[in-house]
Amino acid sequence: MLLEYVKDMPKVGSKLKVQINSILSTLLFTWIVELIFPVSVMLTYLVYEKQQKLKIMMKMHGLKDGPYWMINYAYFFGLSAVYMILFVIFGSLIGLRLFTKNDYSIQFVFYLIHINVQIVLAFFASSFFSSVKIATVVGYIYVFGSGLLGGFLLHFFIEDTSFPKGSIVVMQMIPGFSLYRGLYEFSAFSGNENGTGGMKWANLSDPVNGMRTILIIMVIEWAILLPLAFYFDNVSLLDGRLRKRMLVFFKCFRMRAVSFKRYSFGRLGSNVLVEMENPDATLEREVVDHLLLEPNSNYATICDNLKKVYHGMDGNPDKLAVRGLSLAIPKGQCFGILGPNGAGKTSFISMMTGLIPPTSGTAYVHGMDIRTDMDAIYTNMGVCPQHDLLWETLTGKEHLLFYGRLKNLKGVELLKAIDYSLKSVNLFHGGIGDKQVRKYSGGMKRRLSVAISLIGDPKVVFMDEPSTGLDPASRNKLWSVVKEAKKNRAIILTTHSMEEAEIVCDRLGIFVNGGFRCIANPKELKARYGGTYIFTMTTSLEHEQEVAQLVHRLSPSAKRIYHISGTQKFELAKQEVKIANVFHEVESAKCRFNIHAWGLTDTTLEDVFIKVAKGA
Repeated sequence: MLLEYVKDMPKVGSKLKVQINSILSTLLFTWIVELIFPVSVMLTYLVYEKQQKLKIMMKMHGLKDGPYWMINYAYFFGLSAVYMILFVIFGSLIGLRLFTKNDYSIQFVFYLIHINVQIVLAFFASSFFSSVKIATVVGYIYVFGSGLLGGFLLHFFIEDTSFPKGSIVVMQMIPGFSLYRGLYEFSAFSGNENGTGGMKWANLSDPVNGMRTILIIMVIEWAILLPLAFYFDNVSLLDGRLRKRMLVFFKCFRMRAVSFKRYSFGRLGSNVLVEMENPDATLEREVVDHLLLEPNSNYATICDNLKKVYHGMDGNPDKLAVRGLSLAIPKGQCFGILGPNGAGKTSFISMMTGLIPPTSGTAYVHGMDIRTDMDAIYTNMGVCPQHDLLWETLTGKEHLLFYGRLKNLKGVELLKAIDYSLKSVNLFHGGIGDKQVRKYSGGMKRRLSVAISLIGDPKVVFMDEPSTGLDPASRNKLWSVVKEAKKNRAIILTTHSMEEAEIVCDRLGIFVNGGFRCIANPKELKARYGGTYIFTMTTSLEHEQEVAQLVHRLSPSAKRIYHISGTQKFELAKQEVKIANVFHEVESAKCRFNIHAWGLTDTTLEDVFIKVAKGA
């Protein structure tokens, strides 16, 4: 019998009900909670500050570890709390049973503990990264990896009654797995799989409910990760800089030095080899010896046999970067450091600013030892680094507001200091100070860095090539600021600009192979290493020999110091030369061959630097 036209009896129409909770699995909830903050905000933010060296910049201006941690912890906690609250509210509004069926107070406690675990986990992980890109990639791998393993591995073990519970507890010590297990329990109770209408506080004592164990585990995770994060943050070796001694937690038991009287009877680093001792270095060492025996508060910085050795790797010999350096700089003086690349200037400044520890010897800044009192020294120190370390999203005024507060400026005093600083570096007018730093030119950023180093009346200021990238007008303005600022403090300035060194610095030290070859004021250096004229002449190549003969008629002891493509430069002893004779010889030579250009100058600071650097 054919049944082609047989149909079912009509039924009452009904709507298709899809429980979103069955689609959005526990795995997805795990990703949502983990993904946003640990990776894209907290970890990235912390590593960014380290990568851009903003953290060490803040530290060098007086920000201690405790306030840094508390500020970031409070910021991350507030941000995470808002996110978690919105997470629960929106989940409840769309009717997800994971939120509506379970007691909200239990959810609150669970997410509250989880937030704290994630924050300390981000701090802990940030200690092992110096690149934002790598940290972000590893963070995403952790999030998705822990979610996937939780969904496919931990889930299987939880439901396998034969699997040892102790092993599950150990697995749940991983923060990602403990989060998954907590959401798993919420999901099981909200789905009525345990014969209840959702999780209540009374259900925590149920044998099948693992929530109580998870809450305890997460508290233990937080208690373990917090001290570990703080420890590794303080002793981690990143970019070759040792943050603190390995026994950082025992630091509080060590007696702190408050003045250099403590070491006056025992010379530190007495075994230093001084290979290039010269009259200037000897005199400076005698001054330091006297100050160690009879301290003088007028001296802002004293270096006593400061030495730095970089130990060779893979069989390479040790590198002696700073050789038993002794130096005394009084208040009101700008001390300039000149030297070729690789001479040891950076190592010296790094030791003075606490970036690396000295191998032996020590230095005192405002009476405090750089080996034990760097936190106190930072409150009296200003630093203008070689490369501008600024937040691109903050304005110039906000930078000065932040660093001014680190120097304990408040209220009207702080606002006046900000306005004065902006005016002094020509960033006040036209609303420049209210613009984000990302909109600044390179020269404007440089001027802001100088202003930051001087705000708050620091007793010692380190400036590393402060006028780099500035136009002539801005450079002259900056030099005026530095000369005005040195009246109340000591300034240590490194530069490759001989003009800057001559105008700004009261004393100069030429640093060669780890030590000062000479120390004196610019005029004295030119007089000492000068005593010569510099004669320069440019001709065609075939007349070079005739030029040499002309010069030796003027000065028999003349020495050629430069030669390239017909241009020759000679050093002439002043006692052998009469300027009138030079003009007469040159005019006579013009009749014999073509002279493109010539000149006679006194010895410049650049000539002195070249002579000293070459070991003359």
